[in-house]
Amino acid sequence: MTVHIRTMTTDDLALGQRLSRQAGWNQTEADWLRLMYFEPEGCFVAELDGSAVGTTTTCVLDHVAWIAMVLVNEKHRRRGVGTHLLRYALDHLDSRQVSTIRLDATGLGRPVYETLGFIPEYDLARYQGIAPSCPALPTVADATSDDYPDIIEFDKMITGTNREKMLIRLFEEFPYGLRTFRLQGKIEGYVTMRPGANAVQIGPCIASSGAGPVLLYDALGRCAGKYVFIDIPHDNAGAVKIAESSGLEIQRCFTRMYRGERVDDKPEALWAGSGPEKG
Repeated sequence: MTVHIRTMTTDDLALGQRLSRQAGWNQTEADWLRLMYFEPEGCFVAELDGSAVGTTTTCVLDHVAWIAMVLVNEKHRRRGVGTHLLRYALDHLDSRQVSTIRLDATGLGRPVYETLGFIPEYDLARYQGIAPSCPALPTVADATSDDYPDIIEFDKMITGTNREKMLIRLFEEFPYGLRTFRLQGKIEGYVTMRPGANAVQIGPCIASSGAGPVLLYDALGRCAGKYVFIDIPHDNAGAVKIAESSGLEIQRCFTRMYRGERVDDKPEALWAGSGPEKG
């Protein structure tokens, strides 16, 4: 068995889509293109005896990097392909001299990541279901590009990471999804959303304890009648309560893990994650 790792190109979009559909994941072609846009030299394909059978992606946000989209064709699993991909991605990120590497691991993947030096941080759950009707709230407003600097600075304060390149790309792709909550002119939170292959992904939603419920209910109301996914840390009891009272159920759980320096983020202010491929 010979595993060869190469850089992913747009010619591999069909492979990525096929593998993500096989796994039942929510990524669209636009998600794959966005990942390649973030890191054109940091997304990889594994070939086994000449056939493309696996993928992984990386995303460097200042000093923090993420690994995601570790997918292997079901017929070629348990042959070490995923481990080859991970080690290659880690070597790539080490060459970038990032201080922290993070990822969201499934229960099956967590032992593999632990053998590679990853440490558990906290748990998240993906909630799914039909979004209920929620009343419009006057304290929530549509955002414009003028709001971006305040949003990015607020996000950095909560997440401990400068996520500007990721957030601006999401805001520009889906401007209709971005809403903010301000108190006396000061931003207290924001929420956005994007379409997925299986559901609308609500998130990221980063907010204070007062703004979070308002923004999350606002997002659910704008998705009323649609199938939604929301990734919520177990530590955010308020967000968990809203998801459960809205009739959403847990699809699966993740463990956020890190390698290197731990990031000083605030999961209690994370009302909805960006998806496992973006943190």
